Amino acid sequence: MADKRKRDDRDKPRRRFRPDGTPVWGSQALNGPGVWVTCIKGKEKNTVGELYDVFESLAAELWPLDTSEPAETNNKEASEDEDEDGDIEKQIAKEVASMKRPKKEQRFANGHTNTPCVVFISCKPPVDPVQLVVKYVENVMETGVSQTRYTQRLTPVSAACPTNLPEIRSLCTRLLTPFLEEYTDKSFTYKIELRTRNHNSLSKEEIVQAVAKCVPGMHKVKLENPEVYILIEIFKSVCGVSIVKDYYRKHKFNVMEISNAKNEEIGFSTGEGTRLTEKE
Repeated sequence: MADKRKRDDRDKPRRRFRPDGTPVWGSQALNGPGVWVTCIKGKEKNTVGELYDVFESLAAELWPLDTSEPAETNNKEASEDEDEDGDIEKQIAKEVASMKRPKKEQRFANGHTNTPCVVFISCKPPVDPVQLVVKYVENVMETGVSQTRYTQRLTPVSAACPTNLPEIRSLCTRLLTPFLEEYTDKSFTYKIELRTRNHNSLSKEEIVQAVAKCVPGMHKVKLENPEVYILIEIFKSVCGVSIVKDYYRKHKFNVMEISNAKNEEIGFSTGEGTRLTEKE
């Protein structure tokens, strides 16, 4: 009986823990890179679906896949099919080989937050969440067409870590190092834009001070119209960080707000977002 209990214990999946002691639930991690999204309550699944379409379209434009090799393979197979039209065994072998080919890797995945109005979509390399979101926002600002109905604000995170001060300082230092190379001979003004959800272990003051210590002293804090924004997005035990510019000018990346404002200017009707480009 005791041996059976031991075997049962070994068969049970072991719970994994992060460095700060919090458990990791399931295989869908919420750590970046990725995009945090706020949406209309009850429309979380719809939001994920519509953003998959938008993100895939933008990714195909920004990071196009190399399709030359499959095209050549298809042409070769087509010519072989003509030569071996009557050979059933070879046709079956080709079908089996085609089934074994690796499937196209998905560049985006839904990280289940189990929280109303909040969605997280992770991004795989070479996708850069900041570049992706900025491109999307600029398109909406230019056209007034969001291509979404339920998506509101997007917050890109270049990387993530457990929500404790040593990890946050380490992550901010890693992200700031390449960014600061652009400012070796000049200083910039910055603001730390912090948002927390379902987290009460650390105070906002502690987090802001920890992040500020990672920025060299030659760069100054400026709360109004800074040149650089350090976005800190905390959800439960996960902290995401990114560095952006023109954050307020771009309406804090709220595509629904941008779309409605743009359409009011040109006489369109407003609503949950705008998908069409023609007047009603």
